[in-house]
Amino acid sequence: MIIIPARLGSSRFANKILVDILGLPMVIRTAKQVQKLDDVTIATDSQEVIDLAKSHNINAVMTSTSHQSGTDRINEAANNLNLKDDDIVINVQGDEPFIEPEVVQAVINKVKQKQQNNEEFIMVSCYKKISSELADDANHVKVVLDNTGNAIYFSRSKVPYHRDHHEIASYNGHLGIYGFTKKSLNDFCSLKSTQLEQIEKLEQLRAIANQKKISMVEVESKSFGIDTQEDLENALRIFG
Repeated sequence: MIIIPARLGSSRFANKILVDILGLPMVIRTAKQVQKLDDVTIATDSQEVIDLAKSHNINAVMTSTSHQSGTDRINEAANNLNLKDDDIVINVQGDEPFIEPEVVQAVINKVKQKQQNNEEFIMVSCYKKISSELADDANHVKVVLDNTGNAIYFSRSKVPYHRDHHEIASYNGHLGIYGFTKKSLNDFCSLKSTQLEQIEKLEQLRAIANQKKISMVEVESKSFGIDTQEDLENALRIFG
């Protein structure tokens, strides 16, 4: 199941999930982008979003207003939907209205591969190559990988830092798509928040700080999360 966390409040861009994206509210546009892949549910803390989803024939469930992260929100939804431990749960952010279905499918495939091979992981996510210029933007999260394709660290800073100041041609830009089994989702949400997570405001660092494996898959994508009004204007210029 694909679950889209949709919190109405946003410190950087108020009510952004309701902003019009080519004739549809952002969260609805996001849901329609991926609904051909699997069942889609919007997990929200707003009756307005519940009603909006219903008007577009998209399933939605009410969740607590107290969640600190989207993953905690989808975990509540997954528990309420009575999914089995080995069911696959995909977290697609509600501010990704132009996410390519192929990207989400790549994450689904990676989770299935991990299951079939009985490989240890707590989540699967994805990245794409981004330019040095784009890597300068703190809103575009970077990820550093080990030799087996697992994440070592995520940062809003430009990592890795080149000590000799030579230009690195490209960096690994993280895309906020996460794949879990129902059990690994519960395991992740049972972990305590860590200092790294609070400093960077990146919840996936909770897993790394607790020595849990995040398996990464490289994808090609033009999409990016819309965190600011400037992001919205850029996205509409590119995709409009």
